[in-house]
Parts: sequence; C-alpha cells; structure tokens
Amino acid sequence: MKNNKTMTSTVKMTFGDKVFYRCLDVFLVFILIVVVIPLWSTITLSFRPNTFIGTNLEGMFLAPWKWSTAAYEALLGNNGFLNAFINSIKILIGGVFTALILTIPMAYGLSVKTLPGRKILNVFVLIPYLFNVGMIPMYLVVTDLGLIDHLSAIFLPGAISTYNCLIMKGFFEGIPEELKESARIDGAAEWYVLVRIILPLSKPILMTIGLYYGVSFWNDFFHAMLYLNDNSLQPLPILLRNILIASGMNEFVEVNAFGEAPIAAIKAASVFMSAIPMVIAYPFIQKYFTKGTLLGSVKG
Repeated sequence: MKNNKTMTSTVKMTFGDKVFYRCLDVFLVFILIVVVIPLWSTITLSFRPNTFIGTNLEGMFLAPWKWSTAAYEALLGNNGFLNAFINSIKILIGGVFTALILTIPMAYGLSVKTLPGRKILNVFVLIPYLFNVGMIPMYLVVTDLGLIDHLSAIFLPGAISTYNCLIMKGFFEGIPEELKESARIDGAAEWYVLVRIILPLSKPILMTIGLYYGVSFWNDFFHAMLYLNDNSLQPLPILLRNILIASGMNEFVEVNAFGEAPIAAIKAASVFMSAIPMVIAYPFIQKYFTKGTLLGSVKG
C-alpha cells in the first residue's frame, strides 16, 4: 500500500524547477508574439480599404467593421489567380501521390535486412543526397523526357527525396521483425507484407512524409520557372512572385488586372490565401507529425 501511495503521489517541484518553467513560459510567449504579429499584420493588410490613410502600425489595429474585402474579391474574380490556384492543387495532389508511391517501396526495400546488395544500394541512395547533379543536367533530362510545359515536370524530377526515404526506411526498420516473418512463413509475398502489414502500422510516417512532400511541391516556384513556359500552366508561387516583382518595380500591369484593390492588400491577400491549404491540412496531421519524425530518425 505504501508503495502504491508513493507511486501515485505527485512530485513536488523545487524552486529551480519553478523558475525554469516560468522562464520557459515567457520564452514561448515571446516566440508566439514573434509569429503572430507578422501573421496578423498580413491579415489586416489584406483587408485594408483603398481609402485608408495612416501608418502600418495604425492599420494593424483597424477595426474589423472598417475592413474591406476588395483584395479577395479581386483575386477570386481574376481568372489568372483561379487558374494558378488550380494548377498548384494539381501539382500538390499529383506530386504527393507520385512521391509516396515511389518512396514507400524504395524505403521498404532498403529496410529489408536480407536484401542482397543492401549496403551497396544504400550508398547509391546517399550519393545524390551528398552531391547535386546541378541545374543544367537536370534541365537536359527533363527536356529529353518531353516534360517541358507539363505540370509533372514540377514533381517528377524530385519525386523521391533521399532525406524522406531514409526517415521512412528507419520507421520500417522499427516495426517488429516477427510480424513480417510470420507472414512470410504463411507464404505471403513481399508486396503483401508491405501492403497488409507494414502500411497499416505506418500511418504516422506516411502522414509526416506526405506533409513534407506537400509543402515542398506547394511552395516550389524555381522548377516551375524553369520548366513551364506556358502562362496558363503557372502555379500560384509564380503568380505571387510576379505580383511582388511588379509592385516592387512600380509596374501597374498586374495591378490593373486585379481591379481597383490596392496593390499592398492584393499582395497580402495572395500570401495569406497561398498558405490556406497547408494551414488547413496541418491540424489533421499534427498528431502524427512528431511521432513519425522521431521514430523514423531514431531508428534510422
């Protein structure tokens, strides 16, 4: 009984522990403020009316009933923005699906300890991670494959990330070997072991790696700038870049295309709307994120 009471009793914090946790709370509040202020500034700027006169600090405390939705109406009513948003969604879905389809079997194959030549394959996987082939050879490969002016050119060249593959491989290695052996003894093929045993237990790492790939493809503008010459195929990051460059050079071609909304509000609204898909997806993946990353990296 005494042992049970001792185990269930709460541990008293020392004065040093209390000071440490208070300092930690202050530090986290400071980090929260640093993150929230730019976000709030962007949101209020996107709703700022064209008739507003004042400093940016005064604009941050503008009353909500004085906000204007002109910037969002201009963006949503512009065919170029809607087309770029749809292109980014296509790249996101196609990229994440393709990357997972290719990364999962590769990571599982490298995690099988009885695979012949496993050490040599691991070396070949690490080579492109340590040495980048460069932009020109990659462009020549994409051109020879006929992927210029195709949305698949954005995600196919980087469909398998070495870093993501190694994290997933470490997670697969952490799954008890007895589960795999029992299925193999019953006559199950490797693909059956992967699909029916490994993948149902790997939801944390699948969500985590999918998020990594999704953020990478959604924010990628460099490859789109290289491989997409057709304006109808440009994704959202390219359109946002063009708006920022046009406003920085005092060019009004892009501004006139979006109506009478102020260019500063249009820029802020574009930034905010481009972040919405990732903001929506993250809360659903958050519970898997830490578990998948830690297990994959520790076991790897």
